[in-house]
Amino acid sequence: MLIRTLLNHVEKQKSFVYDKVRIQEYDEGPKIEVEIRPRENSRARCSGCGAVCPGYDTLGVRRFEYVPLWAIPVFFLYAMRRVNCADCGVKVEEVPWATGKHHHTRAYSRFLAKWAQRLSWSEAALVFGTTWNRVYDAVRWVVSYGREHQDLSGVTAIGVDEISYKKGQNYLTVVYQINQGSRRLLWAGIDRTEKTLKGFFSWLGKERSDRVEYVCSDMWKPYLNVIRDMAKNALNVLDRYHIMANMNKAIDETRRKEVQRLKEQGYEPVLTKSRWCLLKRCHNLTSKQTARLKELLAYNLRTVKAYVMKEDFHRFWEYIYPRNAEKFLDDWCQRAMYSRIEPMKDVARSLRRHKELILNYFRARKEINAGVVEGFNNKIKTTTKKSYGFRVPEVLIIALYHDLGALPWPPATHEF
Repeated sequence: MLIRTLLNHVEKQKSFVYDKVRIQEYDEGPKIEVEIRPRENSRARCSGCGAVCPGYDTLGVRRFEYVPLWAIPVFFLYAMRRVNCADCGVKVEEVPWATGKHHHTRAYSRFLAKWAQRLSWSEAALVFGTTWNRVYDAVRWVVSYGREHQDLSGVTAIGVDEISYKKGQNYLTVVYQINQGSRRLLWAGIDRTEKTLKGFFSWLGKERSDRVEYVCSDMWKPYLNVIRDMAKNALNVLDRYHIMANMNKAIDETRRKEVQRLKEQGYEPVLTKSRWCLLKRCHNLTSKQTARLKELLAYNLRTVKAYVMKEDFHRFWEYIYPRNAEKFLDDWCQRAMYSRIEPMKDVARSLRRHKELILNYFRARKEINAGVVEGFNNKIKTTTKKSYGFRVPEVLIIALYHDLGALPWPPATHEF
């Protein structure tokens, strides 16, 4: 079967004909070159408005890279025509296999972008004999198309969080759709300021923002301010993950201070190698950690008291009605303030400040939580690790949309 027959089967070009096909030898190896010519009596279309226009002149032959065949690079050769458009002036014609001034076909961009979801961009470039920049251009084109054509209807529950993308205080704000049955990355922006999150709501639009019913976030004040102002109809739910994470930080701080105090007083290191015994849940402890925790509970230490308070707080999440949960929360915070353990008192003050937002977890019938958000955050870490990090945040954002955005793909006549 001729290569030309295969191309007509998988990549038929309207108003154009595949002409001569040849294998050309170059220093870097053989290449398959396919000449394309316009169908007889066909007229070119303006690349600006898409209208059929009279011809103006013909440019030199341009090469367009296509999907490789048997590991041999394939190129389309075509002499571009220029048209004299009444509205746009003199323009280069529009061709169905490529976009703008790109020297690669749409099919090849889709092909590279598909593999870029499975491999790192560098690995995809190495396997298919191209460059990192070429793979990046393909992914950027696919993401750009997907962002323009994505469906934003039905976005009623979102999760807002920040991620660190390299050393230092460098953050991205990420917003996920966390509706049951429709979970994806909606938006990502540089930094974690009020201006950044306002950029998301501006992109979403006021009408869609008013339809948002639930927002899951942490206690970061700039986020809370923007959510209050821009999503006025939404119930802002503070997720339990960050609340318990803050409590674990308080226990760890208490442990460190107490270790230092005991050393200064000359006591034996009772709390040595006890960190994970205190931070992990009981059912996640190993047999050695369980035995170690049992030993610790025999001592009357501030760290042990803080641990018992944390374990007691887990009962809070078992309540069903907001009124009962509020009563438990008030009682727990009062006991924490009387405990004389300063880190736990800080936790109690924070819980009191955000009490109404925390109780929204129960008003939302426990259907909105940060489990989905943290799961997506782990996938972001996988994406970053696969590429050994990104130097520029804009490139990372494109990679995240590509992997986690569930974006629609440009149409194609054949899937390679």
